[in-house]
Amino acid sequence: MDPATILGLFVALGAVGGAFVLEGGQLETVFLTAPLLIVVGGTFGATTITTSFDTVRQLPHYLKVAGFGKSRILVDSIESIVKLAEKARREGILGLENDLKAIQNPFYKKAVQMVIDGTDVDTLREILETEMSYIEERHQRGITFFQKAGGFAPTMGILGTVLGLVHTLGNTSDASKMATSIAGAFIATLWGVGLANLFLLPIADKLKMRHDEEMAHLELITEGIVAIQMGDNPRSIRARLLSYLAPIHRRNYED
Repeated sequence: MDPATILGLFVALGAVGGAFVLEGGQLETVFLTAPLLIVVGGTFGATTITTSFDTVRQLPHYLKVAGFGKSRILVDSIESIVKLAEKARREGILGLENDLKAIQNPFYKKAVQMVIDGTDVDTLREILETEMSYIEERHQRGITFFQKAGGFAPTMGILGTVLGLVHTLGNTSDASKMATSIAGAFIATLWGVGLANLFLLPIADKLKMRHDEEMAHLELITEGIVAIQMGDNPRSIRARLLSYLAPIHRRNYED
């Protein structure tokens, strides 16, 4: 799992739960079935209405990306593209055919294959940019799902609290239990706000970060492969691609 995700969840849950216990609260009083059912079930149901079943099926994948995804190492891709450019200059474009098997990234592999097939520069760039736009659309579905869920959860919490208060105030025969019932009613609001701000919205932001990293990586590949097809000098390609790195990281790789 991504260390930042582990640390963030640990600190956030630890801070909230720890403060509650320090104030004399008991954690078991928070885990009530009815509020959990209203908040979790209601949030999931309402969010599902706004999207497609295909997106819902992809939820385990989105959670995997958010929790276990690895950041792209752009330097490795830059070095790989520069090596391809050097080989293309020595042996010609067809000399890249032997390197296809070693390329694992589908987008990168497709781009190199199109260069080998002799696709002209304009068509090559157009196809790769179209591919990127569809990738971005797929990523956005997951981001939007968790953003919407983060918006619905607090509302579902308030709905659960209102229902709890209606039930409590409608049964006033035992006044000694009213305080406990009212406190229990507010558990739904706690779960709604907590679920949104400690899980759903952070997951949406983590998916957005992964998306931005992925798109930067694909843009780098596109620029590098198009430059190879144009016959640019490998040193020029390297200098251009290094611009994708932050200046502090770029110094170690500049000639």
